[in-house]
Amino acid sequence: MKTVARWMLAGAMLAGTGLAVAQRPAEAPELAYRLTEGQNLNAFVREGQVAAHLLLRNGTDPRILVAFPAGNSGVGLWFQPVGRAATWRLEQPPRPTTAPGVAGPQPAVQTIASIDAPELRVKQAVLSSIRFLRDYQSVGRFPAEVAVDPVITGNTIRWSRPRLDGKPGYLLRIRLLSGTIRNGALVADAGWPLRMEILASSGERPLTGLAQSELLNARAANDPAARNALRFLSYREKFLAGSWRFQTYFGRDTLMSVRLLMPVLQPQAIEAGLGSVLARLDAKGDVAHEEGIGEFAVVERRKLRQPGDAAMLDYAMVDDDYMLAPVAAAYLLDHADKKAAQTFLDLPLASEGIPGTTAPAGTALVRNLRHLITTARPFAENPVFARMIAIPKGRLTGQWRDSEEGLGRGRYAYDVNAVFVPAALEATARLLRAGLLDRYLTLEDRTALTQAEAMATIWRDRAPTLFRVSLPATQAKPRIEDYARSLGIPAAPALASIGANPLTFHAIALDDAGKPIPIVNSDEGFALLFAQPSPSDLETYVTAAMRPFPAGLMTDIGMLVANAAQTDVAVQGRFTPAAYHGAVVWSWQQALFAAGLERQLARRDLPPATREVLTRAQATLWRAINATRATQNSELWSWAYEGGRYKVVAFGAGKQDVDESNAAQLWSTVYLAVQPPRVR
Repeated sequence: MKTVARWMLAGAMLAGTGLAVAQRPAEAPELAYRLTEGQNLNAFVREGQVAAHLLLRNGTDPRILVAFPAGNSGVGLWFQPVGRAATWRLEQPPRPTTAPGVAGPQPAVQTIASIDAPELRVKQAVLSSIRFLRDYQSVGRFPAEVAVDPVITGNTIRWSRPRLDGKPGYLLRIRLLSGTIRNGALVADAGWPLRMEILASSGERPLTGLAQSELLNARAANDPAARNALRFLSYREKFLAGSWRFQTYFGRDTLMSVRLLMPVLQPQAIEAGLGSVLARLDAKGDVAHEEGIGEFAVVERRKLRQPGDAAMLDYAMVDDDYMLAPVAAAYLLDHADKKAAQTFLDLPLASEGIPGTTAPAGTALVRNLRHLITTARPFAENPVFARMIAIPKGRLTGQWRDSEEGLGRGRYAYDVNAVFVPAALEATARLLRAGLLDRYLTLEDRTALTQAEAMATIWRDRAPTLFRVSLPATQAKPRIEDYARSLGIPAAPALASIGANPLTFHAIALDDAGKPIPIVNSDEGFALLFAQPSPSDLETYVTAAMRPFPAGLMTDIGMLVANAAQTDVAVQGRFTPAAYHGAVVWSWQQALFAAGLERQLARRDLPPATREVLTRAQATLWRAINATRATQNSELWSWAYEGGRYKVVAFGAGKQDVDESNAAQLWSTVYLAVQPPRVR
């Protein structure tokens, strides 16, 4: 194991260290699959030095997009709106090939597709970092310096350029197999679809995919769609957060996915994930949220008058800082044997974010634990809201609900303060007792870390109470009725679930003044997975989440992540089914809740009444999960209410949706480990 783990940790550095792997014959790719989601036809391929996600968008706004994990890069072609909805047909799935590049042949992907549109006029091509393609898709902007003009030769239109720093760059070539190019437009022959060969390439250095034998153990569910998605997103250097929009490292996504998948992951995969997080810690032990690599890093460094393309690491999020300890402890203390755990901690991390230094993984972990103690101490000394962990001033994001409105404009997030900080402190105390960290601790470290257990008690007892909301039924019910009316959904099931009882739940966050923002939310799942709530709290807060929407979160097509019924109309307008973190279903949040219920039901100290509440909630949740298995590996989905039922609507399919969903999302593959309950 030591040799394998060393190889993996050496690769768990900043991006750009992937090794080329031998190519297999193009007719038998290592990984190839496709799926259709909403308006998007998606096809994935991974073979040798090529990993690519082809996306063809149907409808009145056609689009061609190819995203590469290499360097978080891609090429995209947006067309002008067409008069009637058009449909793509994939005639030849994407296959690896080579294309001419700045420094000679470079890995590429090639496919043949057709579309039943009489004419396609190019609106914009963007060849660069996925972050710039993402910006163009969402806000219609990208840096002027990455713009490129097409070159038309006969029936071929081509966009290509080197990277801004002169390194191998990008290519998108469309060659019509039927139809003609007239005045820059792709024009179909009368009565025939437009048929074309698409060739796309990125000169960024390839990543090294985890082999099947390094990824999952025999306990993983036999779910081909989830297995395919996980394989496409898993590399020795890092796990990708999602495709097409997040083709690189995200700390929170990595940690939560590793934790939920841990029972079915091979040690090599767990260590690749944890190693990638530890390698990106900053000098004080803060976990990196996201990395900016490739041409994005080139552009950003030029703004700062800095040379090169070294990764730009974002440390603005606060939740991931407190996830690392409980996830690391779960592996080191509960899954790995002591020898394997010590071997992992002893291995050097290359470039931890401190220039010119290397240190063992254990030293990096201790650095994070010291950061935890330092930031948790103020509240432990004086447990008032203003001493909790706040979203940095000037920002509206700081945890997983990282769209501008996701926390209802709150500053103190429930999950961070009521769950993750106490869980991290408890994990620190466990690691210290186990002795695994002894060789990495200075006397000062040990003195600081011995405070963890006492601090955990204060945080665990005091922080959750600050988020408690309890509204009398006479106040809650009229708001539920009004909100249901505004959404065109029935209120009766929600009202009946409350009866004459108060509506009690944990607020999504506190505002600057410490006032709870009364949005019912799915973050209770974190408490189920990482905490040990009392029986009465379990009954209260699980019941709150499991009530029918819009009293709670449950619908026929899943558990919503937010319910703003108890807020004012202005806030409700920011938490619609078209909002990224609004009244929508996130696949991994359901899995989190399911895993948390299973963990709580494994306890031996719960009275029968509490177990009954949890068992009933488990059955309700799994009915909803099973009803939407076709979309389970997607990032999220929305809904419509028609014919007396909720129905799934792909997020991003509607014009009003603020963004679009990833067809492959890392933390949506966790159902490989989170499986329906066995009969008890």
